[in-house]
Amino acid sequence: MTRILDYVGNSQERTTTVAELRTLRAGGRQLTQTTAGSAHEAAAAEAAGIDMIACLGNAVAEVRQGTSKLFVSAAIDFQGAVTPYDLLRDAFAALEAGADAVISARGLDCVRTLVADDLPVMGHLGFIPKKATLYGGVRSVGKTAAEARTLWADIQALEDAGAFAIECELIPANVMAEIHKRTSLVTVSLGSGPDADVMFLFQNDVCGEGPFKPRHARAYADLNALHAQIQSERIRALGEWRADVASHNFPVASEVNQTPPNELAAFLNDLD
Repeated sequence: MTRILDYVGNSQERTTTVAELRTLRAGGRQLTQTTAGSAHEAAAAEAAGIDMIACLGNAVAEVRQGTSKLFVSAAIDFQGAVTPYDLLRDAFAALEAGADAVISARGLDCVRTLVADDLPVMGHLGFIPKKATLYGGVRSVGKTAAEARTLWADIQALEDAGAFAIECELIPANVMAEIHKRTSLVTVSLGSGPDADVMFLFQNDVCGEGPFKPRHARAYADLNALHAQIQSERIRALGEWRADVASHNFPVASEVNQTPPNELAAFLNDLD
């Protein structure tokens, strides 16, 4: 743990810092990052020994209720920000709520605006879900030499813009390995192979919470089945209660209170 002062000046301990992330490669270390959107998910990540969390900017405050120690990066371009200055507003709000860095998949002008205020910025290249239509759907980005060259040029531009890290999503593993060797950015691999400073999987994928499993993900639990079981039990319980009401079996004597007979008699006397 490293002692820091957070953005509003409170003393905190963190699993890592931007400065330490930049030295990972030299030490041969690799960290883990997952998502969290609630205090429960954040607390689970901390208890499991995960190093970093990515969350939506408007979820930072709740995530911080679950962990004060994990390094939190906030995605700030999902909240209606249009201009670079909207993005700057959301970035400051996320940092004030407890984020350690911000993530943006926006253009270089947006990154430069954030960096100009000394904000730690993680870029996002490769497959960007909100831009899926530009790729013709969900697919790996960088499978042709031309696409890989464009990707590398974009990464270099992101370096020049002042970002400290880059989330690399669905980049072919062999292309990612070459990028990792050559970039000064802290690399975060989401479905882009093992050659990165930080390995990233969504928590719902790790825990098997959805009906669809992405190719790059590995499920270590089947919470989807448990959620279905919970829903089934919820429906069963509600149905049984409704049936008991209909058959006058709810409530029974042990589930209600009674006023003592003398007190009831006095009350009835007053009513009359």
